[in-house]
Amino acid sequence: MKKNSLNQEDDTNALIMNATDQVIYINEDKCRNSYSCVRACPVNAIEVRSERNHPVIIADRCIGCGLCFLACSPGAIEFRNSLGTVRQLLGSGRKTAALIAPSIASEFDDITDYRKFVGMIRKLGFDYVHEVSFGVDLVAFAYKKLFEESSGKYYITANCPSIVEIIEKYNPGLVSNLAPIVSPMIATAMVTRDLYGDEVANVFIGPCIDTKAEADIYREKRLIEAVLTFIEIRQLFDENEIQEKVVKMSEFDPPFGNWGALYPYPAGILQAAGIKRDLVSSHVITASGKEDIIEAINDFNHHIDTIKHHFNLFFCPGCMLGPGMIRHDERYRRRSLVKQYAEKRVEALDKEQWNRNMERWSRLDLSRTYAANDQRIPEPSEEAVQEVLKIIGKDRRADEINCNACGYGSCREFASTVAKGLAVPEMCHTYNLRNKQEYIETLRQTNKKLSETKKALKESEEQAMREKDAAQNASETMNSMLDKLPNGVVIVDNELKILHSNESFLNIIGEDARSIAEIIPGLRGADLKTLLPFNVYNIFSFVLRENESVISRDVQLENRMFNISIFPIRQNRIAGAVIRDLFSPEVQREEVITRVSDVIDKNLEMVQKIGFLLGEGASDTEKMLNSIVESFRKQKEADKKP
Repeated sequence: MKKNSLNQEDDTNALIMNATDQVIYINEDKCRNSYSCVRACPVNAIEVRSERNHPVIIADRCIGCGLCFLACSPGAIEFRNSLGTVRQLLGSGRKTAALIAPSIASEFDDITDYRKFVGMIRKLGFDYVHEVSFGVDLVAFAYKKLFEESSGKYYITANCPSIVEIIEKYNPGLVSNLAPIVSPMIATAMVTRDLYGDEVANVFIGPCIDTKAEADIYREKRLIEAVLTFIEIRQLFDENEIQEKVVKMSEFDPPFGNWGALYPYPAGILQAAGIKRDLVSSHVITASGKEDIIEAINDFNHHIDTIKHHFNLFFCPGCMLGPGMIRHDERYRRRSLVKQYAEKRVEALDKEQWNRNMERWSRLDLSRTYAANDQRIPEPSEEAVQEVLKIIGKDRRADEINCNACGYGSCREFASTVAKGLAVPEMCHTYNLRNKQEYIETLRQTNKKLSETKKALKESEEQAMREKDAAQNASETMNSMLDKLPNGVVIVDNELKILHSNESFLNIIGEDARSIAEIIPGLRGADLKTLLPFNVYNIFSFVLRENESVISRDVQLENRMFNISIFPIRQNRIAGAVIRDLFSPEVQREEVITRVSDVIDKNLEMVQKIGFLLGEGASDTEKMLNSIVESFRKQKEADKKP
């Protein structure tokens, strides 16, 4: 058979899901969090938690009814894909038998004759093709016998796997009331095993998703090795380009069924057994569809001693509308198709051969057992429910509008589910609406503040730009002023790297510094230790370390004398220095005057101390020294004149 990339993906999905054994799951890549699945689930098996991005189907709580699959418009709900397993079986060399549900009449109305459908199945590679209607006949008569011998005990039929699971998981007290009889699918598999031996591989093809889980129960016996929904069998037909027009007609393999062909009707199994169905003499009540079966199970549980009837229950509105079908509408048209098909099959049936077949295979052990698997969650306390109601704004009875938009029967039921940890408050539409309005108001206020902040930021940026320009201008002015000073100026960091120096500093330290300055303006980043001797840069280190100024220190550089003052600018981080060349005429005169003035000041201080002893000697000394100072001042003024 041909395969393409889509089919290989199916195989991969099949392997993944077989590893987990979860029949129905959520594809998070497709999920849009509409919560339609949560609202559709009749047993709260889909969990919604705030810490998760998407809902999760809890496998142990799921009953496989497929309502979530039907409700999910984005197609995020998927079920275990069995195409890969079937391809392997058909290519394994083993004998394979296809067990076809009678619902084909309502699904494949596009195929003109059921014998064409059988031919298409054989074209896929199946060795045998059996209709499950004979298995329905076997099970129907087993029910008839059970009901007749019930002796006042009332039973619930166990044909529908979702009904079995909802009893085992959510009504475990009724497990003993489940009819201990296998489903028609399993009965038919027993027949083919009896016909062809234990090595035959049975593949069930039908409208139900949960039959995949039912088949798992018999995994050890390998009664059913794969289950294909009608959706999947159509995919196989498309994959292999099998159409009605390319196959010959073919009949089902015997044994043929009788009125078991009516099984797609909810009451069809009763018709097959000849069980009375009139309102007066019938002792069996039939119910189908989610709402009716939930009510039926509740009434059976609480009032069976008053009702005194067996219950025939199907979770879907009959197997003509199962979740594993392409379409789920036109119920009454489908009923008509099933009726016409059944009449056609029964009309052509060899009744005597059917009786012999029924006698032969009625000896099969069609019994089964059940096990309670209680998945009920204890009801939360009233305080917990009230807390949730308060959160969603329904803390008063008048606020409980019970709109059912969340998917639950009432606000209180929803609050209880949230308290159990299976839902979140955001699933409540009124809660969401209120939060949305609050969010919009918060957003409006935030936008307003953001606009104001943006305006203030713009003004701050403009002010910063003005200050930056002013600082740059001031820096340029300062640098220009520093460059015009006759004294050398240098500023260094705590690593004695030059941050700034002026032209006079370059003149002081020599030609090498000028060469460097041509490449690095102002010697920015140059190491002071490579430019000045140890005794000089050590003074810088002292000032930076001790944060103390050193003023008017005479130092010798090569053959010249300099006077240097170093002072901290930023504590332990930046220091500056002013260096004067004592050999320059301007500095010489200034120094002589300064130093003579210092001498005069010191001598005057001394004279004052000894004036009392020396008398007139102090006056003469003062006149002499003042005349010396005056002569130097006049000489300085004369030099300045052109």
